[in-house]
Amino acid sequence: MPSSDYDSACLPDLLPLYYRRLFPFYQYYRWLTYGGVQKNYFQNREFCFTLKDDIYVRYQSFSTLNELEKEMQKMNPYKIDIGAVYSHRPNQHNTVKSGSFQALEKELVFDIDMTDYDDVRSCCSAADICTKCWTLMTIAIRILDRALREDFGFQHLLWVYSGRRGVHCWVCDEAARKLSAAARSAVAEYLSLIKGGEDTVKKVVLTDPIHPFIRESLAVVEHFFPQYALQDQDILARKESVDKVLALVPDDVKKELQQDFQNEKKSDVRWKLIKDQARKKQSTAKKGQHFDKEIMLQYCYPRLDVNVSKGVSHLLKSPFSVHPKTGRVSVPIDLRELDSFDPFAVPTISLICEELDRPKTGEEEEKVEDATEKEDERDASEKRRIRGHNCEDIFADHLITKEPVWQSM
Repeated sequence: MPSSDYDSACLPDLLPLYYRRLFPFYQYYRWLTYGGVQKNYFQNREFCFTLKDDIYVRYQSFSTLNELEKEMQKMNPYKIDIGAVYSHRPNQHNTVKSGSFQALEKELVFDIDMTDYDDVRSCCSAADICTKCWTLMTIAIRILDRALREDFGFQHLLWVYSGRRGVHCWVCDEAARKLSAAARSAVAEYLSLIKGGEDTVKKVVLTDPIHPFIRESLAVVEHFFPQYALQDQDILARKESVDKVLALVPDDVKKELQQDFQNEKKSDVRWKLIKDQARKKQSTAKKGQHFDKEIMLQYCYPRLDVNVSKGVSHLLKSPFSVHPKTGRVSVPIDLRELDSFDPFAVPTISLICEELDRPKTGEEEEKVEDATEKEDERDASEKRRIRGHNCEDIFADHLITKEPVWQSM
């Protein structure tokens, strides 16, 4: 099969090799044990395996790293989900007295899915993504990472590409893992600005004074808005998209802008006209008029699946799980290279397995002993590194380093 292709029919043949030679079990175990924070912490963690034909095997738990590794290599799951740390071992939940099997703690998690942005992107829809709309994920990570670190004081955040159309965040601080459901809801609601379903036209409403968190978020959005919204999505070009934007401004302003737009067709100039109208309104109205800022936030602000964050027992796809639809590995995102992260450059399982088996130049001429030694070294290296994604370093950077290193905006 060509290295650029992925055929889901080949997944059953590729997964055994992936779990045997590539999955970073040691780093994975180190993460989920947190240095042995308490007895049975790892043993009481729930894992859920999705097998071929969407067979779900919940309440899996393991006593040791070796046991986890052997079971995953035996079952070769199509998908791995991580759940909570329970009061008892999940694989014994049927033997525990009714009501005593309780989810005690779990990382505070966030799930951002591109499908939730379908009303504000024209380049793709549903599960499809492209480099133009991926900017929305970059914006989301920048806004939420800053807020979680600076507003809430969390330090150990792991951002992960889902493998298909979104990103996940695992907040791993001890304080985050011990949050109650009510506290998780409070954090999620604090971070949520987009309100209302499909029938809600105006999903962002700002009031005076604008909260400092929103102002910080606006600074990020304003940086990306001209390129993403005005150029890549061209929201002020076609009549249909222009009408959607004008539906977010007051009626009297809408009439003036419609007249102005008759004479001006360029998106950047049209946007300047909207901003000018907002400034004019702000100088004359008793209440603040922030419709220009509301438009930017509605088109670019992160859209959270709040229910994922609220529940302690909610499952979330594990890092380094392979997405069966795309074949791409769910890899951590290095925040120091966030702006250059390309989901399409993330290797598919077919590609990395091909590379793993491809002989090195001149290898066939080496002595058998040297070849064996090099093979062992390569195996060890590949388990830490998935074609440029160094598992050990990224885990260390995200779970140990206190401050992210941003590229300059």
